[in-house]
Amino acid sequence: MKLSGQRVLVTGGAGFLGSHLCERLLDSGADVISVDNYYTGSRRNFTAILQHPHFEAMRHDITFPLYVEVDQIYNLACPASPIHYQRDPVQTTKTSVHGAINMLGLAKRTGAKILQASTSEVYGDPHVHPQTEDYWGHVNPVGIRSCYDEGKRCAETLFFDYYRQHSLPIKVVRIFNTYGPRMHPEDGRVVSTFIVQALRGEDITVYGQGEQTRSFCYVDDLVEGIIRMMETPGDWPGPVNLGNPSEISVNTLAEIIIEMTGSKSKIIRLPLPEDDPRQRCPDITLAKQNLDWAPRVELRDGLQKTIAYFDETLRVA
Repeated sequence: MKLSGQRVLVTGGAGFLGSHLCERLLDSGADVISVDNYYTGSRRNFTAILQHPHFEAMRHDITFPLYVEVDQIYNLACPASPIHYQRDPVQTTKTSVHGAINMLGLAKRTGAKILQASTSEVYGDPHVHPQTEDYWGHVNPVGIRSCYDEGKRCAETLFFDYYRQHSLPIKVVRIFNTYGPRMHPEDGRVVSTFIVQALRGEDITVYGQGEQTRSFCYVDDLVEGIIRMMETPGDWPGPVNLGNPSEISVNTLAEIIIEMTGSKSKIIRLPLPEDDPRQRCPDITLAKQNLDWAPRVELRDGLQKTIAYFDETLRVA
C-alpha cells in the first residue's frame, strides 16, 4: 500500500490504536494529521514520529467542527475502556455522536473516504456466539456501559445514513479486544490490568468466577485490518469484524500472564460489573473473504512484547 501525497486525518491519533495507525500511515508515505484532545491519549505515544516531516499533531475535540483539507479520515476518537468512558458518560456519548456528525460533515465537504472505528460492544452481552456482522446485538440502553455501547451504535447509524443519503464513501470496522504496547496502564482493560498487577507483585483481580471468555488481537494485526478495510475498492461499506477468533477465559489469561512475568501474584475474585459480557468472540469470515485478513501474532508472542513495554514503562515511572 502506497499513500504518497495522500492527506490522512486520524482522530484519536494520540491513543493506543491511533498512534500505531499514524506510524503505519507515515510508513506508507501519507501526510498524517493526528487530532486528539488528550483525554486518554498522550504525546508520549508520538515519541518516534513527532519530528517526522509529514506528521502534524493537533489538539482538538471532535465534538466541535474541524476545518482541514484531507483525502481520508480514520475516526478513532473515543475513550474505549470502561474506566475512562464511564468517568464522563455524557461526553463519551457526545464524542461518538457529535464527533461522528462533525467528521462525516468534513468528509462530505472534502470528498474524503471515511472509516469509523466501531466496536464489538455494539453486540452487547450477545445471545449469538461467535458474533457475526448481521447480528443486531443485545444491549442495555440505560446501563452504565450504554454511553459507549449506544454511542457507537448511533455512530454506525449516522455513517450508514450518510452513505445512503449522500453517497458518502464510508467504511465501518467493529474492533474486538486489542492489546499491545502503549496501552494505558490504568485503563482497566484485562490485559493491561493483569500485566501491571503481575509486574508489581499485586493480587490479580478477576471479576466473577473468571469463566467469561474474550479473544485478544495484537495491535499490529488490528492496524493491518483497519488499513485494508479503508483501501478496499468498490462499494462495500461493511461493517466488518476485526479481532482474533481464538477464545480464552479470563482465568486462563491471568495464569498465562503470571507465568510469563514470573510473578508471585495470587488471583483474587471480585463481583462481576454490571452488564459485563459473558462471551466476546468475532466471526471473521467476512474479513477473510473481503480483506484477505486474519490475525497472525500468537497470544504469547504479543504478550511478550506487551509485558516488555509495561516493564520498561513502570521502571521509568
